[in-house]
Amino acid sequence: MAKIELNEKFKEALALLENTPKNVFITGKAGTGKSTFLEHFRSVTKKNIVVLAPTGVAALNVRGETIHSFFRFKPDITIGKVKKIRGRKADIFRELDAVVIDEVSMVRADLLDCIDRFLRINGKKRKVPFGGIQMVFIGDLYQLPPVVTGKEKGIFKNHYDTPYFFSAKVFEEFSMEFIELEKVYRQKDEKFIHLLNAIRNNSLADDDLELLNRRVNADFARKEAGAYIVHLTSTNRVAAEINAAHLRKLKGPVCTYTAQINGDFAERAYPADYKFSLASGAQVMFLNNDAKGRWVNGTLGEIVQIRKGGSKDEPDTVLVRLADGKVEKVLPFTWEIFHFTWNDFTQSIETETAGSFTQYPLRLAWAVTIHKSQGKTFDKIVIDISGGVFACGQIYVALSRCRSLGGIVLKKPLKREHIFVDWRIVDFVTKCQYKISEDNISLEEKIKFIQEAVKAKIPLKITYLKANDEKTRRIIQPLNVGKMMYAGKSFIGMEAYCRLRKDKRVFRVDRILEIENV
Repeated sequence: MAKIELNEKFKEALALLENTPKNVFITGKAGTGKSTFLEHFRSVTKKNIVVLAPTGVAALNVRGETIHSFFRFKPDITIGKVKKIRGRKADIFRELDAVVIDEVSMVRADLLDCIDRFLRINGKKRKVPFGGIQMVFIGDLYQLPPVVTGKEKGIFKNHYDTPYFFSAKVFEEFSMEFIELEKVYRQKDEKFIHLLNAIRNNSLADDDLELLNRRVNADFARKEAGAYIVHLTSTNRVAAEINAAHLRKLKGPVCTYTAQINGDFAERAYPADYKFSLASGAQVMFLNNDAKGRWVNGTLGEIVQIRKGGSKDEPDTVLVRLADGKVEKVLPFTWEIFHFTWNDFTQSIETETAGSFTQYPLRLAWAVTIHKSQGKTFDKIVIDISGGVFACGQIYVALSRCRSLGGIVLKKPLKREHIFVDWRIVDFVTKCQYKISEDNISLEEKIKFIQEAVKAKIPLKITYLKANDEKTRRIIQPLNVGKMMYAGKSFIGMEAYCRLRKDKRVFRVDRILEIENV
C-alpha cells in the first residue's frame, strides 16, 4: 500500500480503534482521506474485523461485504425478522472484535437497529448494544442521504426522528467517540475550500454565491476546454442521453461488450454496465484501481484504438489515452464479491469469493450522475442540474468532485433553493462537538480560564463552532465573561475583540471547542 500521511486526527482515530474497545464515528468533509484511513487501518490492525457497506458497489470499493449479505438479511428485514444463526456459520459473530461500516450516511436507522438485534442474539454479550462488539462508522452525513421510499415515509416517521443511522433506538443506550478528519487533500485552494464548507453547511454568503456563479457558461462547448471534462447530471436519463449523443457522432465501428457473471452477484451490485458499447474517440472513465498504479477509479481517458482479439478466447484490447498522454492497454477486469468467514484453524477472519463480475473497467463518461461521481476526483467538470436537485448534499457532492474552482463550469446559475441541508444532521454533529469540548474542558473550567485571561489581559486562541456546524479558528482579546441575553434568552457569553473580524464580538462559551493562551 502507498505511504500515507498520518496527520494528528489519523493517529487519534487509529489509537482509538486499535487500542480501545470504544465505538467511533469517523467523519470529515469530501477529500479528507476517509477511504485512505480505512485502507490503512485494515492493513495494520491486529483485531478480527469485517468491513461492510450499505450497497454492493460501496462494498466492492472497500473490498468488503454488504450489510445485508453479512448478516444474512433479506431486503425487507425488520427487527422482528432477525434470527439466531446456528452451527459453524455463527462462529464469526462470536469471534468478531469490530464491525466497520463505511458510507454510513446511507445506512438507515431501522437497519442499524436490526444489526444491533442480530449481534445481541448472535454475538458475545446479549445484554449490551451490538453484542459488545466495537462499532466503527465512517462517512460524511452531509453527502448523499439514506433512501426512504414514498410508501415507507409515513411508517418510518412514526418510529424514528430521522432516517439517519444516529436516530436508531440503540443510541438510547449506546455512546460513541466522534472524530472529524479536517485536512482536505483533494483541493488546495483555500478560497475554494471555504466555498465548499459554506455549501456543506448551508452558510453561503451572497458574495460566495456570486463567485460561484461566475463559473456559469450556458453556451459551453467541449472543444473550448479540450478532452477529459465530464458533465455531472442529477439524473440517469440526462447522463445516458448525453453519452448516447456523443457516441453517435463518432466515426468508425462500435464494439459492444457483455459482462461475464459467476456465482452470487446481485444486479444492484454490478460495478459496471452489464452490456455497453465503445468506439475509438469515446471518452471513458475507469471503474477500478489498477494494480500497477496506472489509473484509479474515476480516471478519465479517451479510446484511441480497439484491437480485436486473435481468437474467440482472446479478448479485445482497448487502448486508452490518459491525461498525461500515455496510452494504456485495457483488458477485462474481474471484480469479486466476498463473504467473511471464520477459520477455526488459523483463528482468524478470512474472505471467500462468493461471486465475480468480469467486464472492461470502463464507462462512457462524457456524462455521469452526481450520485455515481461520489468518491471520485476530476480536474474539469460541467455541472448540469437541469433535471433538478432532489437530495440534501447533492450540490456539495457535485462541486467537491473537482480539484479547483477554475475547473468547474455551471450550465445554469445556482440558486439558494438548490443548496439545502438537513438541519437534523447539523444538530447531531453539533451535539457531538459539544460533547468532545465538555470532555476536554468543562464549561466551568472554560469560564475560569477566560476570567484569568481577562484579568491578565492575555489574548486567547479559540476554536469556535458557529450555529451551522462550521468551525472557525481565531485569536481574540477577552474583555469580560458572564451571563448575557439574546432574543429574551440567557446564555454564558464572552465579549472579546476578534482580530480576524477587527471588531468586538460576543461568543457563546459553550460553543468554544478549544481554548489556549497565545
